Amino acid sequence: MAREIAQLTQAEPLTGGANASEKTLLVLEAAMSRGRFSEVVEATGLAKATTHRILATLIERRFVTVAADGSYLPGPKILSLAGQALQRIDISAIAQPFVDALVDRVHCTVHVGVANGDEIVYLIRADSDKPYRMPSRVGLAIPMHTSGIGKVVLSGYTDHELERFVARAGLPARTPNTITTLDGLRTETARIHRLGYALDREENVPGVTCVAAPILDATRRIKYGLSISTLTLEHTPEQVEAMAPLAIETAADISAALGYTP
Repeated sequence: MAREIAQLTQAEPLTGGANASEKTLLVLEAAMSRGRFSEVVEATGLAKATTHRILATLIERRFVTVAADGSYLPGPKILSLAGQALQRIDISAIAQPFVDALVDRVHCTVHVGVANGDEIVYLIRADSDKPYRMPSRVGLAIPMHTSGIGKVVLSGYTDHELERFVARAGLPARTPNTITTLDGLRTETARIHRLGYALDREENVPGVTCVAAPILDATRRIKYGLSISTLTLEHTPEQVEAMAPLAIETAADISAALGYTP
């Protein structure tokens, strides 16, 4: 990507406070988020002639394309580069420093999981300094409706998607606290959507509870989640829920590192 931008900016020297590469990146970002020429000019603060010249080069090099109504859209070159970048993302490597910092703050086990079909698969398990270990491991798959991470993923589903999930996967009970009805799951996901976090009230493993928050990537879909897990013998439900802001904050930091923008 850097090499491609450098090639673009070698075409013609530009003057002003920003160098040629900076101006090109400013125009490219504005074109992708604003769409109209006047909006790009306003967003970048560049002269119309400079903006037009850069846009012409971006269009020629297929980084930008022009729709029928005159608005700018991502071109095939930038779409190809974006696809290559997404394939190379290693969320475990990106998330690990944030997870480690969170473990130091809460002294509980922290998980990061990814939706895989109708299950959640753990990608990270970071343990605290406590003498016990959670009954989980990296690579373990668990039903989506029984876990905090799974429920935050389900909170991003439309009602139709939720119905299809229940019809396809069912809602088998893992403990007496597991949600086993569509109406119950609807109520739960609505609450999660409103609050921004989920609670696992011993719904997957007796004696284990957690608070979870969603992780979004550049596609703005909830595909991942982060949870703070502990034993019910050690933390009350109120203490677990009080850790929600830390889970949300860390999940948001990971989302930003993955390219998510609100």
